[in-house]
Amino acid sequence: MRRLVAAVLLAVVASGAGQAADLKVLAALVLQDALDTIIVDFSRADGGHVEIAYSTVGAIRQRLAAGEGADMVVVTADAAEAMERDGTLARSTPVALTRTGVAIRDGAAVPAIATIEQFRAALLAARSVAYTDPKTGGAFGTYFAGELARLGIADAVNAKALLRRGSHEIVATVAKGEAELGITFVSTIVSTPGVKVAGLLPPPLAGEERFAAGIVKKSAAGAMADAFLRALRSSAAREVWIRWGFETDAQP
Repeated sequence: MRRLVAAVLLAVVASGAGQAADLKVLAALVLQDALDTIIVDFSRADGGHVEIAYSTVGAIRQRLAAGEGADMVVVTADAAEAMERDGTLARSTPVALTRTGVAIRDGAAVPAIATIEQFRAALLAARSVAYTDPKTGGAFGTYFAGELARLGIADAVNAKALLRRGSHEIVATVAKGEAELGITFVSTIVSTPGVKVAGLLPPPLAGEERFAAGIVKKSAAGAMADAFLRALRSSAAREVWIRWGFETDAQP
């Protein structure tokens, strides 16, 4: 499925080669599978050329602060709210959410992680743990690093940690057998061959991450940005979000 989406997307990009994008979007890495599909469908229906770049949420905010032009962002809801407060975004709206969990390789024994005590023990017992490098600006990586410190196991886990740029790199590390556990978003785990969900992170750890799309205040895209915002919350997009392991209450 992912190869088919990539092939179609390349065709859409090729057809727009040499023309200016009607809409430039900056989006969080974890959303790539779903957004690539939605953009292909949107471009076919609307006829516009969408240019999208994926990065960590922290990097997206830095790029905009440095003056890079963009029309829309699709980032964590917390980041979108902060960007509205500081005047970067004109407005934003929720589009999807994903749960946070533990990835293990297909065929591996499922560790007990239902309670915070069990999860702590599983992290200490694992030979290696992959999660997002906080230095890349990933929101969850920064949060999880702080939780390791709060649990008193930061040194022990980080001594065997494989820090990666985002969720796709984390699950790839688990699929190749390089990491025994991967701490990341369920949406990426379920859409990746060779890995499975061992379970969700136990309370009181963050159980979900919400994402929102926002229109950049300096954007001149106008109707095109409004149309894409509606497309992200359409019934067709809802099917795409769910197919790639997300949840949404969006309605057409």
